[in-house]
Amino acid sequence: MIKLPFGVDIDNLIDDIRILSWQAADILLYYSKLLENGDDKRNILKNNNEDDPVTLADLKVNELIIKRINEKYKNINWDILSEENVKTSSKNLDINTDWIWVLDPLDGTKDFIQGTGNYAMHLALNFKEKPYIGFVLIPDKNQLWISNGRKTWCEKRNGSKFEPYLSSKNNLQGMNLVTSKNHGNETLENLIQKINFRKVEIMGSIGCKIASIIRGENDIYICLSLPGKSAPKDWDFAAPESILKAAGGAITNIENKELSYGQNGFEQGGIIVATSDRSTHESICLEIKKIIEANEIYPL
Repeated sequence: MIKLPFGVDIDNLIDDIRILSWQAADILLYYSKLLENGDDKRNILKNNNEDDPVTLADLKVNELIIKRINEKYKNINWDILSEENVKTSSKNLDINTDWIWVLDPLDGTKDFIQGTGNYAMHLALNFKEKPYIGFVLIPDKNQLWISNGRKTWCEKRNGSKFEPYLSSKNNLQGMNLVTSKNHGNETLENLIQKINFRKVEIMGSIGCKIASIIRGENDIYICLSLPGKSAPKDWDFAAPESILKAAGGAITNIENKELSYGQNGFEQGGIIVATSDRSTHESICLEIKKIIEANEIYPL
């Protein structure tokens, strides 16, 4: 049984983050509405990097979450790893502490800008480089997915709750795949074609994709990063991993090894597979690996 830092009660902590999450939802929905106006869009975009855009919404949510955690929990021995802070400096971050918050204030920024609704806030509390509790907020769906390390559930703003509904399929070709909208590549597309999934859904935000698996709409997600190219980071996966694993799913690399956090550049490279059923996950990874090797799709 993992014990939180001295002075921190898990139920009170979840209550506090719940309140923060819906405040973050208000910020994201406000700027999402403003983005519908072309004139406002120029003011909301804070850089000109089309591959890695930053909006005022990213910065406002980042500021809110970090400030309120630090105010509410003074002198607690944990640190906060945030995507937005790493872009400026990570020198003050103690990655060797046992407890570290991992924050992505706006996962799926491109979709946020494009107005698809497929964006999320990720917040996880990692213990010894593994996600323990996690929150995935999807404002456009009025959903806050919460994991307390033992189970996962979803809450709406009015407090109503519903449980995960994961599918259980052991046939790769009978599965529904959810894949990236803005971060795909030809190698991944080739793999998807070779597998011949039952259905392929394209969606932004890893948090939104994982939530679609927990809702039972999809069965599997594959992330494939090309060697030498950009890869997802810790803040993309920590919170989604937490809610998926506590719900009964699994997420590993193609070798069925758990993801490692706090590595060089905080990168999660290679091939990552998330499925709805931990009992069949290893065999699914092995089947995908055999297809990759047989067709020489990716250097393993």
